[in-house]
Amino acid sequence: MRVALKIAYIGSNFHGSQVQLNDPTVEGELFKALKELGIIEDPRSANFISSGRTDSGVHAMGQVVAFDTDAPNLAMPRVINSILPGTVWAWAHAIVPDNFDPRRHALSRSYRYILYGEQFDISKIRSASKLLLGSHDFANFCTSRGVNRTVRIVERIDIRVSGNLTRIDVEANSFLWNMVRKIVAALMMVGSGVRDEEWLAQMLDPESYEEGLEPAHAYGLVLMDVKYPIPLEWVEDGYAIRRAHERVHDHLVRYRVMADILSHLFPSESSDELL
Repeated sequence: MRVALKIAYIGSNFHGSQVQLNDPTVEGELFKALKELGIIEDPRSANFISSGRTDSGVHAMGQVVAFDTDAPNLAMPRVINSILPGTVWAWAHAIVPDNFDPRRHALSRSYRYILYGEQFDISKIRSASKLLLGSHDFANFCTSRGVNRTVRIVERIDIRVSGNLTRIDVEANSFLWNMVRKIVAALMMVGSGVRDEEWLAQMLDPESYEEGLEPAHAYGLVLMDVKYPIPLEWVEDGYAIRRAHERVHDHLVRYRVMADILSHLFPSESSDELL
């Protein structure tokens, strides 16, 4: 039987989602838990596939993985979470067709990037973001990884401000490596007045204009959701979600305390300027 899971994780201490030989990764923790519980023997024989990879330091709420198992009764979020570390948790599962491939069958993916501060002109960012909608060659918005086709379709960009936070939601049919973080970097440059919309339009024409962009920091990026053309009957695990809330609360308290501590390490500056 083939089972899919929705996985969330805090990516700060992981070297990305994809398994690596000597570094801690999200998939490495998942493989360890699934094998220890007897759900799979090894990822290859179980045809383990994820909806995509996230870079070092990037987080997720809706990563999707799928695998074959002879023990579907054990492939439940609350069971798997008993082995996983506190920064990774499954929260929903679904029985899927035998040929389900969460990467190839994905219709679209949604990411959210969160910015802190009020140094940007949000109206400029909103206006510039409209240039990115639709089908474009995003060669100037990716880090080369031997990809031949760099045309992608950006279906939606939503920008919302809440207090000192700006949330940028981007949905596309698929993404190139570092594409979201470089889109955010470009919008930040326009929003701060360093560049204008004419420059952004040039960036979408890589055949006549080429420029490297430093991607925005990884810690602000979250994989929010993956959509599929066929409806998957996700069963959310209420217990797993409640326990996840408890785990996240512990991290939230720690980070808030650390933010306050860091603000006091610079006595010559006010905490308002630092935060």
